Amino acid sequence: MSVDRRTQAQRLDAADPLAAFRDEFVIGEPDLVYLDGNSLGRLPRVTRDRLRAAVDEEWGVDLVRGWDRWIALAREAGEVLATGVLGADPGEVLLADSTSVNLYKLAVAACDARPGRRVIVTDDDNFPTDRYVLEGVAAARDLTLRVIRSDLDTGVSIAAVREALDDDVALVSLSHVAYRSGAIADVDAITRAVHDAGALMLWDLCHSAGAVPVPLRSAGVDLAVGCTYKHLNAGPGAPAFLYVRSDLQAELRQPIWGWFGQRDQFAMGPAYDPAPSMDRFLVGTPPVLGGYAALCGATLSASAGIDRIFAKSTALGDFAIELFDEWLAPHGFALASPRSGRGAHVTLHHHGAWQISQALREASVIPDYRTPDRLRLGLAPLYTRFADVYEGLDRLRTIMEAESWRRFSANRSRVT
Repeated sequence: MSVDRRTQAQRLDAADPLAAFRDEFVIGEPDLVYLDGNSLGRLPRVTRDRLRAAVDEEWGVDLVRGWDRWIALAREAGEVLATGVLGADPGEVLLADSTSVNLYKLAVAACDARPGRRVIVTDDDNFPTDRYVLEGVAAARDLTLRVIRSDLDTGVSIAAVREALDDDVALVSLSHVAYRSGAIADVDAITRAVHDAGALMLWDLCHSAGAVPVPLRSAGVDLAVGCTYKHLNAGPGAPAFLYVRSDLQAELRQPIWGWFGQRDQFAMGPAYDPAPSMDRFLVGTPPVLGGYAALCGATLSASAGIDRIFAKSTALGDFAIELFDEWLAPHGFALASPRSGRGAHVTLHHHGAWQISQALREASVIPDYRTPDRLRLGLAPLYTRFADVYEGLDRLRTIMEAESWRRFSANRSRVT
């Protein structure tokens, strides 16, 4: 007996405890199936209203007096991220700069905290900016970047990490959720192995913050960075965040000595004296509008609850994989994500993935393309319905049956 997949999707949506959160977002094109929230989240309605108020009332009326409240925004957003999203303690997270800049700051601070150790470890499928920043840190400080092999579909393994560790390793830096496949790394086991080797552990949380539980406190993670414009829905170019475990903060000194990291900021002193708290990892003037957007997005995710968000993302992914098995595997697709232990996206491999992604856009479905030949389907739980998964993959099935994707050029003029 065949399963009525449309009816199944409707029943799953009716039973979804997070269904009401979709109404909290701006849905500009009702017919559009948006499966790229893991690149850029939708606009929350509360963020639109908050930014209008910030522009009209605070900037427009208060002018420079607005700094009476803006000065604490990086800490305020950091507290919501720490306690509501990241499983960290108060005073351990700040909103600041970009992911790349934060990675640089923490990587340098970590290497300096392990003098005499000459090796940084990462993996060959870590996100490009992570690999580039770490390569630059190693080159500038005459260190060695040791790159371990990770599987494109199943991610980095604890065995590969252990094999790379020795008493010359200062820092290990990996992604919690693999950007290509969505595979979730074992934070607890990997962090423990790194600590046993006497090194520090730095996690990139860009694809996990707001999507999956992040055990920073329970795993004893040293350092972490992440962005807010994906599953935290803070908008394009929104500021990133960084995490430093409380007992490490006074020990570490980051390399960009800006006035927001100064102990007595407004004394305008002649020499840099870093703040004794998490503030020492700040640099310059924080982005206020982006900061408000990040605060709104983090608050929305915290109110939904990370455990409930993760449960729904798992269910959405499981449903997508059921449809893949039934509809898409016969058309030459291969699953390029784990069947379990995934973040909030499912990746499919097909030799024509680029052309297929363009055909999907023409059919009002926005997916994401990633090399090599991968179609990434972002399933953002706060606004993606099971009906969206059904509709998006049904349109993909139609494209494959009609072979309409073949009329698109295989030459990639841009990567989204």
